[in-house]
Amino acid sequence: MSGKKILHDLVVLKNEHLNKWHFILELQAPELLPQFLPGQFVQVLVKDSPSTFLRRPFSIHGFDPVKNTIRLLIQIKGEGTSHLSLLREGDKLNVMYPLGNSFTLPSGKNVLLVGGGCGVAPLLFLARWLKEQDVKVTILTGWKRKEDIFEKDVYLQCGEVLVTTENGSEGEMGMVTSHTIFKSDRTFDRIYCCGPDRMMKAVAHMAKRKGIDCEVSLENTMACGFGVCLCCITPTNHGNQRVCMEGPVFSTKELGW
Repeated sequence: MSGKKILHDLVVLKNEHLNKWHFILELQAPELLPQFLPGQFVQVLVKDSPSTFLRRPFSIHGFDPVKNTIRLLIQIKGEGTSHLSLLREGDKLNVMYPLGNSFTLPSGKNVLLVGGGCGVAPLLFLARWLKEQDVKVTILTGWKRKEDIFEKDVYLQCGEVLVTTENGSEGEMGMVTSHTIFKSDRTFDRIYCCGPDRMMKAVAHMAKRKGIDCEVSLENTMACGFGVCLCCITPTNHGNQRVCMEGPVFSTKELGW
């Protein structure tokens, strides 16, 4: 998605720790935010983190045009995200936006959203957006254990919620791709998916067998966020594409999955 990229110091309104691995930053802009779409992302500058040289990309987890805020769901993985997890109310965070393209509306009114772990990051914004368009939403999420699960009640406000855990502590036991919904006769007008590549490819193959359109949000490593460094290239039917510009959302048909 083309257009002017904005650099702003956003103010931290809230840092909500969901569990020991995940937290949500609610950030308010000094000027009116653009009309974000589900699937788009931002690039965050992590200050005072010696090993974090490049901006970090994060999907838009939530967007509130009334409060003029965005929400970022972040998983603690290294020094950069650990530093972000310590931010307090009133702190400022330099953010570049809006970046990337977005998910598209389905031709029908019945969709399935599939997320694995922190891959659920763009799906809440998507689920709320689809609900506003009178689309029936089913959300399937996969986790390692019950303790990892967060915001289930929030997703329930958008539609039916299904869960898998690898140890069987909640929902169906196994990987998200082994859920019985994929073996049932239920069908959908589109499947939206975000998570590890292996999981997304498995979902894409099942969607293909059922003749269901599928869109995925890729998580390639990004450095610049606006198509200059070419770090995030992915092969498609139209040649190599920049995930930060032509993506991060792609049709699985375009990816050849």
